[in-house]
Amino acid sequence: MKAPPDCPAADLLDRPLNSLRISVIDRCDLRCFYCMPEEHYTWLPQEDLLSFAEIRALVDAFVLAGVRKVRLTGGEPLLRRQLPELVALLRQQPAIEDLALTTNATHLGPLALPLRRAGLDRVTASLDSLRPERFKALVRRDTLPQVLEGIRAAATAGFASLKINTVLIRGFNDDELEDLIEFGRQVGGEVRFIEYMDVGGATQWSADAVFSKAQILARLEERLGPITPCGPQGAAPAGRFRLADGTCFGIIASVTEPFCRTCDRSRLTADGQWYLCLYAQEGADLRGRLRAGQSREELAAFIRQGWEGRTDRGAQERAADPHRGVLYQVEDLRQDPHREMHTRGG
Repeated sequence: MKAPPDCPAADLLDRPLNSLRISVIDRCDLRCFYCMPEEHYTWLPQEDLLSFAEIRALVDAFVLAGVRKVRLTGGEPLLRRQLPELVALLRQQPAIEDLALTTNATHLGPLALPLRRAGLDRVTASLDSLRPERFKALVRRDTLPQVLEGIRAAATAGFASLKINTVLIRGFNDDELEDLIEFGRQVGGEVRFIEYMDVGGATQWSADAVFSKAQILARLEERLGPITPCGPQGAAPAGRFRLADGTCFGIIASVTEPFCRTCDRSRLTADGQWYLCLYAQEGADLRGRLRAGQSREELAAFIRQGWEGRTDRGAQERAADPHRGVLYQVEDLRQDPHREMHTRGG
């Protein structure tokens, strides 16, 4: 493979193609009501899923177009068998500067150390409540002990960083801010609070259920004292803040303060559909091109051309909609599983 270019592809808003999120599997073992509220889904056919070799080939093509950061997602990525083997395969690509994973942590306990040894740099784990009954009500499964075990295993495995993501829902878990920050402090992880988003699977979303960045900061400042910013946000989704005792936390304000203008990431589904935005209606079929025999250079040229025509600002457009409501109803999601959040990755 030829050396990657000095300058990544840039879209029509001058946003570089720097980050790729790869959903390695669409299935998940939880049923979080802000993402997967139903019990039964139309899963992607097994034969359509990209093999590890195909994922590596597509990553090589994205590298040629400028990508330097790769994040493995799902569904629940740890349901993909032998995931450490994929991590080791991607780690062989020298241009990848950051290789990360987002997981619900139910299977992270026994896999944290193998993933780190395979070359995984960072882990982000989901934890939406520390209260067993509340956690069970949210995810429809009684798995909080496994999640906590997985997070603690990641904390001792030697990753460059551990982040803990919490989706905040007004009236449900917005009273756990301090407890979650304290848990993050205990395990050496940085908590990131995420505004409840109206993405594909959020069929119960409403604006009234959003607990905003402003409200998060106000409540924490009232209870924990002065809060200061930790510097510019850049292309990262989370704004970072510091408490008086030095503890840092993040807020992803995708609903009230969309960061579309600096978004440098695109998404690849487990069956090779490429989406330029989390809210995008249509994707591009990279699997078909790869299986038809296109070279990495040809795929990179297609990716570069697609990105250079990008104008997507899905979250900003949603924020400007005075009639904003649920993005898709259940029947719409069943007609096309690629609309689901768990299919195109978080």
